[in-house]
Amino acid sequence: MCARREGRQRVQVAWGAATDAGGRRPVNEDAVLAQPPVFLVADGMGGHVHGAMASSIVVRTFAEFSDAWHPDVEVRGEHVLAAIHSAQARIRAELEQLGGGGITAGSTVAGAVLTAHEEKTYWLVFNVGDSRVYRFSGGELTQVSVDHSVVQEMLEAGALRPEQARDSRHRHVITRAVDSGPDTIADFWLLSAGSQDRLLMCSDGLLDELSEEQVASVLAEQELASAAAEVLLQDAISGGARDNVSVVVVDLAGDADLAHTAPRMEPGGQDTSSVGTTVPREQIRSTEG
Repeated sequence: MCARREGRQRVQVAWGAATDAGGRRPVNEDAVLAQPPVFLVADGMGGHVHGAMASSIVVRTFAEFSDAWHPDVEVRGEHVLAAIHSAQARIRAELEQLGGGGITAGSTVAGAVLTAHEEKTYWLVFNVGDSRVYRFSGGELTQVSVDHSVVQEMLEAGALRPEQARDSRHRHVITRAVDSGPDTIADFWLLSAGSQDRLLMCSDGLLDELSEEQVASVLAEQELASAAAEVLLQDAISGGARDNVSVVVVDLAGDADLAHTAPRMEPGGQDTSSVGTTVPREQIRSTEG
C-alpha cells in the first residue's frame, strides 16, 4: 500500500495501491505499479511461479520505460506498446532459461499514463486482457477499458446477457495477454485528466467479489485515494476472495481540462472510434487467467 502526492507543474497526483493473494490462492500472482506518470495492475497466469514471474516482469519493464516518460511530453500508444513487447521478450527469455519445454506464462495489464496531448493533460489508458480501468466522475462509475475475453466476445455477439457474465464458466478465459507467444496488441483511449475525476485500475479478482455498485459506493465515500484503495481491497478479501485482488486508485488536483474526452487512439495515432465502442477482436489463442 502506498500513497503520496507529486507535483508536475499544473497538476498533482495522489494515489493508493493495494494487492493481496485473497483467501484461496497460496501465491499472489498480481503486481501493481504506481510510479508517476504510470499506474497499472498486472494479473499473472501460467501457474503460481510463472504467473508471478510474468506480472513482475510487466511491472519492472514499465517502471524502466517510465523513467523516460513525463506528463508534459506526449506519450503515445506506440511507446506503451514498445514496453509491452519488451516485457514479452523478457518473459520468453526467462522461460528459455527455465528450460522451455512447452512452459507458458503471461499476464494481463491495464493502466494509464499521465501525458500531454495538444498542450492539455490527458490519461492514455491501455489494456491487454481482462484487468480493467474505470473512471469515477460525477458520482458514476464507467468502465473505460474493454475486456479481451471470451465472455466479452459472447456479450458483443448477443450470446450472453450482462447479468449472466459474472457466473459464466468462461469468465476467466482471455483472448489477449502479455505472454510468451507472438507480440500482442493493446487497446488505447485518451481521456481528459480532470481534477473532478478518479481513475480505478483493478484485476478481475476485485469484480469477482464486489459489484460495480459496491465499488462506486466506496469511491464516493472515501475522500483519499489511499483510503479508497485500502477499503476496496479489504471489502473484497473479507469473505475469503477466490482470486488475487489488486487495486490502484488515482486522483488529480490542478487546472487540468475537465470536460473533453478525446477519441480512442491506436498505436500509430490515428482516430479509430469514439470512446465506449469496442475494438474488433482478433481471434488470438485463449488463455486461462
